[in-house]
Amino acid sequence: MSVVCCEEFIFISDLPALRVQTIQLNESTAKLVGNLIRDDQQLKDESKVSNCWRNLKAEELREEAKEQLSLALPMVLVNVFQTAILVVPLTFVGHYGELELASAALANSIASVLGLYILLGMASALETLCGQAFGAERYHMLEIYFQRAVVVLLCICVPMTLLYLNIERVLLLVGQAPEISAKSAEYVLFLIPMLYANAFLQPLVKYLQTQSIVKPMVWCGAATLAVHVALCWLFVHFLGYLGGAVATSISFWLNLLILAGYVKWTNCCGETSVYVFRKEALEDLGSFLKLALSSTVMICLEYWSFEALVLTAGLLANPQLELAALSVCLNTITLNYMIPLGLSAAASTRVSNELGAGNPDEARRSVVVVVTTSLLQSLVVSMAFFLSRNVWGSIFSSDDEVVNYVATIMPFISVVCILDGFQGVLSGVIRGAGWQGLAAIVNLLAFYGVGLPFGLVTAFVLGWAAKGLLSGLLLGLSLQAIVFGILTLRTNWDKEAEAAYTRQMEASLKDEIESV
Repeated sequence: MSVVCCEEFIFISDLPALRVQTIQLNESTAKLVGNLIRDDQQLKDESKVSNCWRNLKAEELREEAKEQLSLALPMVLVNVFQTAILVVPLTFVGHYGELELASAALANSIASVLGLYILLGMASALETLCGQAFGAERYHMLEIYFQRAVVVLLCICVPMTLLYLNIERVLLLVGQAPEISAKSAEYVLFLIPMLYANAFLQPLVKYLQTQSIVKPMVWCGAATLAVHVALCWLFVHFLGYLGGAVATSISFWLNLLILAGYVKWTNCCGETSVYVFRKEALEDLGSFLKLALSSTVMICLEYWSFEALVLTAGLLANPQLELAALSVCLNTITLNYMIPLGLSAAASTRVSNELGAGNPDEARRSVVVVVTTSLLQSLVVSMAFFLSRNVWGSIFSSDDEVVNYVATIMPFISVVCILDGFQGVLSGVIRGAGWQGLAAIVNLLAFYGVGLPFGLVTAFVLGWAAKGLLSGLLLGLSLQAIVFGILTLRTNWDKEAEAAYTRQMEASLKDEIESV
């Protein structure tokens, strides 16, 4: 047991990680620990399972909705801009021929599945750590968490680079055509610099998002995209299809430099600064990795299940038709998901900030508002997709067979959009509260234990083809949404606030002790 002294009180800690000694706490640490002690009795008196609708007032809900939309709408644009950096080059490369387009598209999938998704998942740990630290006013911890994330992500980029250098062999082993494998491998080589840009960019986005600094990301993303279009034309014109990969890597670095420069010269982060490296960033890497790996598994298991549908569709009886129709449907799902993804970022930020500040009622209110907003948005979009099902396919294809087939699948997509929106915002709540480990298990069982096996049986045994694959996806999303909903409904937000306080207290006291 250790005794920690400050000017206002003496705090007795039995935390095993802290060695026995007395230190002088700074003002913010004293405030944090003092708030924890003052609120401890009140938290213990709360009910074990909170009622999500308790003490909710209309005016408070309206204000919360405004605040969330001010976060969500910019994040929707940020996600669109970053996705466009990968997609725009394909519109230029496609003019070189079908082989070049197929190779570039396959290379982009590789870069996403074996690169960006993993980096995004690792960086998502900051939604919990930085969000709760910001709410608890432990501003210097944001710097440490950000730098720690960059160090870890840069290390992860090394094995990714080795994989990219040998990707042609991997593609041949999984049965890809030799010509496509060779050209895709060449394209992937020029995407390697993109990995290292995102090792900085993704943590920087989360660092700003958790402080509700989102508008600069929109302007920087828009400027980057405008330059990116010009770069795509220039490099594809002079370098051929490989110019698309060169433009992509340059644009991700450009986005990083513009955003980092804005943060540096405008001082928009106030008391936090990430430009002076702190040795504490190299400490306690195990705790960060535990949360980061859970976040990665949680996100990648879901995203990879969509990629698995595309690979499986190529094994169906009429692969050309099935792949074309399924590609239209998955692009539709991706287009719809941009809005829930923005709401998810808002949910993560609001929940983590309020839990870190020790405000369980505000965190509870944030959940109610974001779930309601998501359901309303998803219902409207779902109805629009259903009503336009007979013409929707014509936006992507001029082939009547594809258009008609898409029309028969769109009812499935309409339901998927509702479930995807619901689970998307709840995933944000989960990241804000720090439940990624549990969510990873749910995703594993829902998609790979139930959804994909069901889809394979209905597609190949029952002969439902693409509809069968989508039925499996629908079942997986349903199970995921139900479990996430039950977890959220039964959450004791008072205990979550206490846990967030404790997490920040432990990190702060470790930092104080190690600095003595």
